[in-house]
Amino acid sequence: MDTSTRADGLNDRSLGWLRFMWDKATTPDDWSDQGEPHPWWDRYSEPPMCAFPRFDLAEMSYVLPMMLEATPAWREPYVRILDELARRYTTFWGAADWNTLIGPDPNVDKYPPEWLAMAPEQLRGRYALPGWTANGVEPWGLQPDPVGSDGNLFYRGWLNLLLSIRRYVSAEPQEDAPFEVSGYQNRTFTWTHKRIAHFISDQLVARPQGTHCENTKVWMFCMSAAGLGLQLYDALLGTTVNQPFLDWVAFAEKHYMGRDRRGRLDWVAFYYDPIEASMLSFPGRLGGYGALCLLHYLYPQDARLGEELYECAMRQLGWNDPSVPVIQWADDPQMLSTAMWMARELGDTTTWDRLREISESQFEPRFFGEDNTRFAYWFGLDEPWPRGQFNATMAMIECAEPGAWSRVFNAPRTHLHAQPTLRGVDYPTIGVRRTHHDLERQVLEVDTFAATPAHRGGPTTFTVENLPVDALRVRLDGRPHDGWRRTGPDKVEIDLAVDSHHLELAYAQRPNLDPYDRRA
Repeated sequence: MDTSTRADGLNDRSLGWLRFMWDKATTPDDWSDQGEPHPWWDRYSEPPMCAFPRFDLAEMSYVLPMMLEATPAWREPYVRILDELARRYTTFWGAADWNTLIGPDPNVDKYPPEWLAMAPEQLRGRYALPGWTANGVEPWGLQPDPVGSDGNLFYRGWLNLLLSIRRYVSAEPQEDAPFEVSGYQNRTFTWTHKRIAHFISDQLVARPQGTHCENTKVWMFCMSAAGLGLQLYDALLGTTVNQPFLDWVAFAEKHYMGRDRRGRLDWVAFYYDPIEASMLSFPGRLGGYGALCLLHYLYPQDARLGEELYECAMRQLGWNDPSVPVIQWADDPQMLSTAMWMARELGDTTTWDRLREISESQFEPRFFGEDNTRFAYWFGLDEPWPRGQFNATMAMIECAEPGAWSRVFNAPRTHLHAQPTLRGVDYPTIGVRRTHHDLERQVLEVDTFAATPAHRGGPTTFTVENLPVDALRVRLDGRPHDGWRRTGPDKVEIDLAVDSHHLELAYAQRPNLDPYDRRA
């Protein structure tokens, strides 16, 4: 089974996806009501409910804390990307649906037939489908603030998850720093990360059935994502804001899931509408999709239930059965990639091998851009840019060892921030494939590459902080390197040429310890 181990650092596909993420995040575009996001931001996938660009913003962040397992000492570009994602998220376009889809849907009786499967059968033709946020409907009325609202959990839940990831990767205590969120008719509302986390938690206490996303639907999917952001917040700050979500999981398992006579999970609700007292779950094999879509968010919080959801999905879809062909029952590659990710997490080699063969043959993986330095899956769509939402899960498979996503939320590596850290790397002129701090040998290893091949051979300089320098020795590609200088009590600058290099900074201070002797 290919586990895509990161012992050798980020692979070429991961580095190519990172470069495209950097392009998207750092290229200016206008997300105000007077502008429009660059067309490479995915507001096309998963209609009608997810065809908004903020889903690309949120899901693009998932690989970044996972990449820390390969480059723990190199975090600056990840923080820059996360800052650019969060900045866009709080704009008009970040909450475009809440700010513009007001009141009942005037086209409620004109949905295309393929969309009607997203509504309970008895309500079709008079019931707003997922994606119509319906800000202003009763019993809540118009609420201008997309964060401080009764509905719209899927906006603030993913915002909190994005901010929690940013807090982890950067280690910067910004949870009390105020920022502005753009709402209805360009009104702005001041929030902090801390207030958002506690608002979500308090709302879950008040609503044991769950909080609405679109008025008036309670989504298992959105609830699970909101809980995951709270879990990381707790793990970083020692709070207990996620406990109400864990209480909701017990409620959901009793009311929004069902079991067969053997006690196995048999169905999972897609959403529940407490106003209509109506639940949507997919029939037959399609029911597996209702279980699959929860896995990224629920498995790190409840491994037992996550594994049961996966087993339920595989039984219904038949993807783990070598005697039958893999059939994708819906045109949704993200469901197959989610199943791949979970098969890899659980060591289900049979399912992994079957689905990996499909992804390699049908999802169109290829490098692109200048010097083919960007990578994505194109899914045969013949579009000018790869779909961000579809690629988000595939990138999670490529960029880290199994278990990395769960470790972010259950055992975040916060100690890394006090260890040797690279600053001022001129990315994307030069990039970093791998860093490894061997505390026993007292050596920091850094593997670089020419992220922009046209600059190969040119000079570059970066800083290493949190590094004892009194006894420092530096080697480049196995030879002593004198292109460095001390710039502080625990800081050095390193000069080298832009290229693929293996750099070793040894600071051994114990007598008779040779930091370059791997037997020491």
